[in-house]
Amino acid sequence: ILMFFCPLQDQFDNLEKHTQWGIEFLERYTKFVKERSEIELSYAKQIRNLSKKYQLKKNSKEGEEFKYTTSRAFLMTLNELNDYAGQHEVIAENLSTQIIAELSRYTQELKAERKSHFHDGRRAQQHIENSWKQLESSKRRFERDCKEADRAQHYFDKMDADINVTKADVEKAKQQAQLRHQIAEDSKNEYLTYLQKFNKDQHEHYYTLIPHIFQRIQEMEERRVGRVRESMRVYTEVERKVLPIVSKCLDGMTKAAESIEPKMDSKQVVESYKSGFEPPGDVEFEDYSVSMKRAVSESSFLNARGESRRRSRSKLWPLLKRNKGTGQEDYSHLPPEQRRKKLQAKLNDINKDIQKEMDQRDALTKMKDVYIKNPHLGDPDSIDPRLEEITQSLEKLQLEAHKFEGWLTEVERKLLEKGSESQRRQSSHFDSQGNTPLTNNYGQNRESPDGSYTEDPSTETTMQFKSRSTEFDEEFDEEEPLPTIGTCKALYPFEGQNEGTISMAEGEMLYVIEEDKGDGWTRVRRNEDEEGYVPTSYIKLFLDTNAKGAMTYI
Repeated sequence: ILMFFCPLQDQFDNLEKHTQWGIEFLERYTKFVKERSEIELSYAKQIRNLSKKYQLKKNSKEGEEFKYTTSRAFLMTLNELNDYAGQHEVIAENLSTQIIAELSRYTQELKAERKSHFHDGRRAQQHIENSWKQLESSKRRFERDCKEADRAQHYFDKMDADINVTKADVEKAKQQAQLRHQIAEDSKNEYLTYLQKFNKDQHEHYYTLIPHIFQRIQEMEERRVGRVRESMRVYTEVERKVLPIVSKCLDGMTKAAESIEPKMDSKQVVESYKSGFEPPGDVEFEDYSVSMKRAVSESSFLNARGESRRRSRSKLWPLLKRNKGTGQEDYSHLPPEQRRKKLQAKLNDINKDIQKEMDQRDALTKMKDVYIKNPHLGDPDSIDPRLEEITQSLEKLQLEAHKFEGWLTEVERKLLEKGSESQRRQSSHFDSQGNTPLTNNYGQNRESPDGSYTEDPSTETTMQFKSRSTEFDEEFDEEEPLPTIGTCKALYPFEGQNEGTISMAEGEMLYVIEEDKGDGWTRVRRNEDEEGYVPTSYIKLFLDTNAKGAMTYI
C-alpha cells in the first residue's frame, strides 16, 4: 500500500487541519443536499395545491363543464401534474434516505475515527519528546559531572604539589577527586543509556508508529473522498431514475392536449342549449296604401306598442326575454329539449335514490332474519322502525318517479308530434316551380310573454291571418273594443310581467275577447283599459255571448 502521507510526518499539525476541513466539507455538502430536498418537497407541495385548487368539484356548477373536451383535457393535465409532483416527492425522499441520512451517520463515525488517529499520533509525539528530554537531561548532567571531576582533579594536583599542605588534606583531596571521577563515569553510562533509548524510540517513531498512524489517516481520508464521490453519483441517479415517469407525465399532458376536439365541443354546446324551437316565419308585407282591412304581422305589431295600444296586443314570443323567476317543478318554463333533459336527469337521480333505499331495505331485512335466528345477536323488533321509515321513503320516491315519468312521456310525445308536423309543413311549403318556399312559417313553439314556452304545435300564423282584419279595423276605428265572447276563471295566479300579457289573481273572473288559436294563449279583458294574454292552461273558460252581464269577481 502506497503511503502518500508519510512524507508529511513532519506536518502533523497541517494534516490535522486538512482532515478537519474534510469533515467540514462533508457537513457542508450534506447541508446542500438537505436544502435541495426541502426545495423539492416545497415545490411538490405547491404543485399539489395548485392541482387541487383547480380540480372540478363534484355537484358544483363547474361539474357541468366536464362534458367538454377542453375541461376533460384540463382535468387530465391536473392529474398528470399531481403525479409529476409525486416524483419530486420521491426525489426528496431518496435524497433524504440515500444521502442525507447516510452522510450524517458517516460524519459522526468519521469524527470519532479521526479523533482516535490523532490521539495516537499526539501520544507518539509526546513519547518521543519525553525521550528526547531525558536524553538532554542526562547529557547535561554528564557534562556537569565531568566538569566537577576536572575541577576536583585539578584541586588534588595543586594540593599534592604544595609542601605546606598536610598529608591528611592531600588524602582528602585525592578521595574527592576519585569520587567526582566516579560520578562522571556514572553520568556517562546513564547518558549512553538514554542516547541508545532515544535513538531506538526515534527510529520506531519515524519508521513504525508515525507511518502506521499516517496510513490509517490516509485510508480514512480516502474513504471520505470516496463517500463524497458516491454521494454525488447517487445525487444524479436519484433524479435520473424519476425521469422516465416524469416523461410519461409530460406525455400524458401532451395526450390530454391532443384529445381536445373543437367540433365535438361545438356539438356539445348545441346539444346542451338547443331548445327544440324552430325559427319564426318571414315577416309579411303590410300595405298601408290600400284602404282595406290588413293583416298585422308579428314584427309590426311588436314595434307598434309605442304608437298604439292596439298594436301591443299582438305576439312575437321568441323575441321576448324569458321570465327569470323561479322555475316550475316540471320544468315547463324551459324549452322542450332542455325540459326533456332536465326531466330525464331528475328521473335518473330519483331512480338512484330508490335503488339506494331498496339496498338498505334488503340489508335490514337480512339483518332482521339473522336476529330472528340468533336472538342473542340483537332484537328483531328494533329493525322494524327503520324498515317502516324506508318503506315510506320508497313510496314517496316511487310517486315522485311516476310523476316525472308522466311529464317526460308527455314532452317526448309532443317533441315527436312537433317533428312530424314540422316535416309535413316543410314539405307543403314548396311549390311545384323550383321547390321555392312560399312562406317560412317555423314558429311552432313560441316563447310565451312571461318567459315560459309552449310545446304544443303552433297555428300562430293561421291565428294571425284570422285576427288581422279585426286588428286593422281597430287601428282605424278609434279604439273600438273587441266584443266579449265569454268569461273565464283564473285557476292559478299569473304575474304577466312581459309586454302583451296581463296579470291575474287566483279565482279572478275576466272577460274573454279572443280564444286560444293553438299557441297556448287566450286574450282577456279586465276592464275597458286593461286587456292582454294569459296562459290557456291557467284559466277555465265559460264561452257565453251574454257573459259580460253575468260576470262577477271573486
